[in-house]
Amino acid sequence: MLLASVLVYIAITLAIGIYSTRYVQNSRDFIVAGNRLPLYLEIGTVFATWFGAESVLGASSKMTEGGLLRVIEDPFGASLCLILVAIFFARPLYRLKLLTFGDFYREKYGRAAEAIAAVTLIISYFGWVAAQMIAMGIILHLLSGLEVHTAIVLSFLIVVAYTFLGGMWAVSLTDFIQSVFIVAGIVFAVIELLPQAGGWHSVIGSTPPEFFSFLPEHGFAGWMEYLAAWITIGLGSIPQQDVYQRVMASRSEKVAVQASYSAGLLYLFIGLLPLLLGLMARVLMPGYAETDPQLLLPHLIMQKTSLFVQILFFGALVSAIMSTASGATLAPAVILSENLLKPRFGKMTDKKLLLLSRLSVLFVAAISLSLALLRKDIYELVGEASAISMVSLFVPLVAGLFFKSGNQWAAVLSMLAGLFTWIVCNYFFETGIPPILAGTIASLAGFMAGAVLRPSIRR
Repeated sequence: MLLASVLVYIAITLAIGIYSTRYVQNSRDFIVAGNRLPLYLEIGTVFATWFGAESVLGASSKMTEGGLLRVIEDPFGASLCLILVAIFFARPLYRLKLLTFGDFYREKYGRAAEAIAAVTLIISYFGWVAAQMIAMGIILHLLSGLEVHTAIVLSFLIVVAYTFLGGMWAVSLTDFIQSVFIVAGIVFAVIELLPQAGGWHSVIGSTPPEFFSFLPEHGFAGWMEYLAAWITIGLGSIPQQDVYQRVMASRSEKVAVQASYSAGLLYLFIGLLPLLLGLMARVLMPGYAETDPQLLLPHLIMQKTSLFVQILFFGALVSAIMSTASGATLAPAVILSENLLKPRFGKMTDKKLLLLSRLSVLFVAAISLSLALLRKDIYELVGEASAISMVSLFVPLVAGLFFKSGNQWAAVLSMLAGLFTWIVCNYFFETGIPPILAGTIASLAGFMAGAVLRPSIRR
């Protein structure tokens, strides 16, 4: 019954994706839904795109391992990002009327900056999409008994199908339905499990006090790690195509701002519930978190709740994963088609650009699938994705949007210096400073050096 219900839900999602093709008449419809999304659809797609596997499976497992300090990136940093977008970025970005973030770097800094930004953006999404495929594979494995790798491939086919067909319209329409499932499923799970765990006071009382510490221990290293956790998604996800796409898909500037505010607050509230479920799991299933923390919540729901809640929860979980996977697949695909491939083909009709965007969806999904079959840690994959954009794209974005400063040399040096420093510090050489902070400092230094050395060169 549970598996059948989830399969029915997936079938409905695919049907909505097929239905949404009627709204896709050109490439702008495919990429930004023709700039026509009303507020309710905009809130749904922003929230559902961000609320993914890392928000449910990843964050809850980190919470059971070490408390609030392990989940600063998500949900706290993620909520911060959406609020900052609403306050500072939605209005000026919407007024640009561009299709992609790559277009922004071309208009502000030139073709070379556009190409580097596009490559960086595309690479940053592979890990995010892979994380969703891993999570979807895990869920299908638990419900059906399919081998995990087979389930991951099946997940890949499902998500690619409706994203390929309907683009941003398919993502937005399915996201709205999925956001309803997400909220209902997680809320009902908390309502049913909390009395079993002995109530709020029992859950809190059985949790080590240090789990509720929201500030790090005194000392340079602790505070640097804390700051790095906040900015990884809090700032690092601002220069991302999925954020820009949703801003531009709004029917007005006002809708873009209101949707970002609303989705940020909704994300924070709903994002706290998986953390609470993780703490309940420590009470109801002691010792299980030490075996495979990422499977803790699914097993908790399957063993301790009614069929009704199981259907709602796994519907919510599949919703969260599919909505995030589709949005994270579409975003780099349009960057690839618009900013890397289109300039190489020269003048092309809008119909050919639409086809190119759809084929790019297949390419991005295929690379992400390969990564999903090699990696396992959902939370870390998403953190790495945001770190890449933080160290390479955030400084040029802020400078170009608010200070009107810099030039092509500044932007290129900033991107390359930040990315190179992050790679070296993250994979080869420990400096005592979190790699994302070292990369961001290098990015800022590179921008300033380029602005001083070549102040008049732009293209």
